[in-house]
Amino acid sequence: MTSPRMALMGLILSAVAFTFSACQPAHPGLQHVPTDIDASTTCSLDGMTLADYPGPKAQILYAGQAKPTFFCDTVEMFHAVLRPEQVKAIDAVFVQDMGQADWVKPQGRWIDAKTAFYVHGSKRAGSMGPTIVSFAVKANADKFASENGGKVFKFADITPEMADLCGGGMPDSKM
Repeated sequence: MTSPRMALMGLILSAVAFTFSACQPAHPGLQHVPTDIDASTTCSLDGMTLADYPGPKAQILYAGQAKPTFFCDTVEMFHAVLRPEQVKAIDAVFVQDMGQADWVKPQGRWIDAKTAFYVHGSKRAGSMGPTIVSFAVKANADKFASENGGKVFKFADITPEMADLCGGGMPDSKM
């Protein structure tokens, strides 16, 4: 025989389970895919046409956003992620694998930014000057660093200070 208290607990647990199951994503395991750039794709920060400039590009797909926000340089993407002006939920971040993409005209070769390896401090310049170069394979990042300088980092090890948007220049402080 079930006591009224046990029956009530069963109803409460059932309601809680139903509520939590309703909060699950409509498509569990949905994989976001990167969007390729074309001749008209522009940077969300400065309007530069991505296809016109060298070095790795990046894109962020914010939650609830149908199209990605593009960046003409990985430094800009890291700045947006690590020093956001507005806090927005991020569904996916992609960068180009520069172990496979052409430096001068990088196309495609998108990889998950959070699993990539990055070279910071190299002598190679991207579209905005000093850049943080992205690679899918650590051995390619190590080789790039040995040939061009810099140090290899994982996504989580990039700091806000490394994502400097000054492009190596000194800000004007005489105003």
